[in-house]
Amino acid sequence: MKNIDKEIIKVLSASNNAKYSFKQIVAKIGAFDKKSREEVRQTLSNFLSASIVLSAGKGKYKLNPRYMTTENTGRNYETGRLMISASGLAFVSHGTPGENEDIMIAESNLLNALNGDLVKVLLFPRRKERRLEGEIVEVIERNTKPIVGVISMTKSMIFFTPDSPAYRKDFLIPQRLSKNAKDGDKVVVSIVEWMQNSRSPIAKVEAILGKPGDNDVEMQAILVENDFPLKFPDEVEKAAAAISTAIPKEEIKKRRDFRNVTTFTIDPEDAKDFDDAISYEKLENGLHRIGVHIADVSFYVQKGSVIDKEAYERGTSIYLVDRVIPMLPEALSNNLCSLRPHEDKLCFSAVFDIDDNAKVHHEWFGRTVINSNERFNYDEVQQTIETGNGKLSEVILTIDKLAKILRKNRMDNNAINFESEEVKFKLDEKGKPIGVYIKVSKDANWLIEEYMLLANKKVAEKIGKKSFKNKEIKTFVYRVHDEPISDKIESFKNFAQKLGYDIKTGSRKMLVNSFNNMLESAKDTGEADILNRLTIRLMARAVYSTNNIGHYGLAFPYYTHFTSPIRRYPDLMVHRLLSAYLQGAPSVNKEEFEEYCKHSSLMEQKATEAERSSIKYKQAEYLADKIGQVFEAKVSGIAKWGVFAELEESKCEGLIAMRKFDDDFYYIDEENYTLVGLHKGTSLRIGDKIKIRVVSVNLLKKQMDFDLVKD
Repeated sequence: MKNIDKEIIKVLSASNNAKYSFKQIVAKIGAFDKKSREEVRQTLSNFLSASIVLSAGKGKYKLNPRYMTTENTGRNYETGRLMISASGLAFVSHGTPGENEDIMIAESNLLNALNGDLVKVLLFPRRKERRLEGEIVEVIERNTKPIVGVISMTKSMIFFTPDSPAYRKDFLIPQRLSKNAKDGDKVVVSIVEWMQNSRSPIAKVEAILGKPGDNDVEMQAILVENDFPLKFPDEVEKAAAAISTAIPKEEIKKRRDFRNVTTFTIDPEDAKDFDDAISYEKLENGLHRIGVHIADVSFYVQKGSVIDKEAYERGTSIYLVDRVIPMLPEALSNNLCSLRPHEDKLCFSAVFDIDDNAKVHHEWFGRTVINSNERFNYDEVQQTIETGNGKLSEVILTIDKLAKILRKNRMDNNAINFESEEVKFKLDEKGKPIGVYIKVSKDANWLIEEYMLLANKKVAEKIGKKSFKNKEIKTFVYRVHDEPISDKIESFKNFAQKLGYDIKTGSRKMLVNSFNNMLESAKDTGEADILNRLTIRLMARAVYSTNNIGHYGLAFPYYTHFTSPIRRYPDLMVHRLLSAYLQGAPSVNKEEFEEYCKHSSLMEQKATEAERSSIKYKQAEYLADKIGQVFEAKVSGIAKWGVFAELEESKCEGLIAMRKFDDDFYYIDEENYTLVGLHKGTSLRIGDKIKIRVVSVNLLKKQMDFDLVKD
């Protein structure tokens, strides 16, 4: 078949962002014989390698937007997403992230583009030592993301002001598209149109959230801003409710039965879903058989079902300060798949026979049925560990002893010992914070953590590690963590040395040992939290990928997420892949699953942002009635617009604006994370203890402004 490459491009460029499967492409170009179909497959593979064609997930393909332009004017155009920062800086990100320079766009050259739009940019000739700049000449595709903001009304017009500073204009809303929203309401809108000759976009109200400042309204706004839905579609709820709660007898017969083995769950006191359980039995040969039993979500959620599609889109559960937004409907997450005590439950399990030195002698993976004897919370197990008394105390003390050995072995193998603090709030019946405390991890938390890490590691090794039995490495979903960001290490090394800590960078082992020694030495000092935070900033973000590069922070060459399929979609993918491969199934399509991984990583990042926003809001709400009060704080960050300070007791972070430093000419010493007064020599360094006064709190923007209190 002639010009098959041009035919494929023609099909994929039929409309903006067209997505077609292999079968659809074959049908459209009429490649029905075996030879032509193979030629299409090979051409698509070549196009993928050259990034001419991109994988669009679910086995579909789309044309890279940069190849959409058919005109040949000789001028240089690029296509990408417009991003506008809170400060108003606009740029277009194009090509492969990290490899292509962003294109700066002046406000006068934005045309009528909005944050997140797919745009076509005319590149300007580059001026010497200046950043790449351009002008938007076409909005190819509007960003369909819902926008949150507040309605304001005049006698003749309805205006909408977005909460996000990334949108620099008010929108107009026709009365017929207002859903009868009232003046001052916080609403969700979508863009209807923005004509080039019009000063403002036209929008329509999609949902009315309520009055700004109300707890439920602000939590819902955070969800919308981060692309999470406010509720499950009716069809998803109905599908979940229709699943039988009875376990078929024939299904139990197919599974390894652990119902008569001592089994229990350990979770936070307020947990509603229990997706992991531990079983223990002492074997006649002296080994300890420890089972890590994970809710078998894949039995109930079939691939491609409406529940599965919704779970994929969400990617993860979201944990806001006062609520959980589950990935799965409650009929599944809190009932069918929750490993509640004294109920038969279906699981996917990793079972290990371990000796007294925590060495694994035998491992088994497969589907099981369990019946949990006890539902413990962390405090109960911690008390048993500390006192030796309590339910199943002998079992708990045994597995805790083995967990401590596993943890020591991990640290001896150069894992990094991060101990980040988690802020928690005491809320009244209306959700208002009346107290703040720091959640501290103890032996009970680490006990569960070690067995979950062991299961995740061993599952990844089972599929990803070449061995006599495992000669073919099949496509799998890994949790990967890249090496630290090298250009930041040297500055941090110099900073740490000035505090008396020796950071050696000669090898991975030397660097990790230096980090761990520093964090251990600083544990009981005022520098501990800052050093821990700065060390984390050096690290790359952990993501999901089919390309296994190992997990740097954990020092695991093979690692995945297997242990939380109720809460994370990648774990559900891992369960399905592991089950299929254990039965001898062929490898899945790598490009397709890489797209799934990218989506999962993106949704995880958005969930993290939503969780941080909810914490920031509650911190602002906590300080709102404390204007004028003085608090002990630490310098937590330094930027050109001011000094960030974190309150010692509540961990609330606010800004001391740079204009407040009017007693000298100040500059930032970036290598030493320090603000320095040029003439008087006054300085503020990250980690320094200071006193601040709360000046103002903006709840809607989640901003807290402080003054420096000088002794």
